[in-house]
Amino acid sequence: AVLSLRPHLTMDDGADLVSTLHTAGGEQAAHVIGGTEETTTGVIRLRSMANRGVLKYPIIAVNDAKTKHLFDNRYGTGQSTIDGIVRSTNRLLAGSIFVVCGYGWCGRGVAMRAHGMGANVIVTEVDPIRALEAIMDGYRVLSMAEAAKVGEFFVTLTGNTDVIREEHFHLMKDGAILANSGHFNVELELDALEKISTKKSLVREGIEEYTLPSGVRINVLSEGRLINLAAAEGHPSSVMDMSFANQALAAEHLVKHRNNLGTGVFPVPDEIDRR
Repeated sequence: AVLSLRPHLTMDDGADLVSTLHTAGGEQAAHVIGGTEETTTGVIRLRSMANRGVLKYPIIAVNDAKTKHLFDNRYGTGQSTIDGIVRSTNRLLAGSIFVVCGYGWCGRGVAMRAHGMGANVIVTEVDPIRALEAIMDGYRVLSMAEAAKVGEFFVTLTGNTDVIREEHFHLMKDGAILANSGHFNVELELDALEKISTKKSLVREGIEEYTLPSGVRINVLSEGRLINLAAAEGHPSSVMDMSFANQALAAEHLVKHRNNLGTGVFPVPDEIDRR
């Protein structure tokens, strides 16, 4: 995106635009009075920039509003992720072993929906508090190494990189299905999977099958990209509407308070969330 040199607001998803403005935007970032961020991954990136002192204008973390993550992340991601997996594979979830990697609000939504369709859900989570929540929500919690041995479906929703790695691929059962619903296609270590595979073939539109030397076949959906967008239609508008309303109202807030906000990442004001 190219901005003319007059005051602007940015609305971002994954901090992609902000990152571009700060690295390749030249003087354009100086003409931005503020921005909003829609995703967990983007908020993480922006807080890192703020902590390093390189963020040049205030950002409102729309993702962290209650009317965003409690609904869009949980119910939107839960439904649209399952939708993408079922459209891609036409596989029955009932009775399957379904591994959810990450128990943030997106992971909770996917676990809830997979369980509702009859899957036996396993959660992997490095945060001990969230792991305990997953146990008390009725799920089994295992390490990734343990889950890799038994899982049939795997979905990553962590915002981290290389969540399912080379050592995990070697442990998987024949026919394992891998998908990602995190913001970027970096949660599955696909370079390593390709390196250790003896064969790679497109077995169905959007499904690449990797064959390991042992003969085990691992199926990757949509090249590890966002499964709910690459293989489905994303969230229904009726759950996105609150997120977009937050974006608009937060933008209005930035304009009204542009002289009072410093540089950093700020929460959506409670009055906007409640409105």
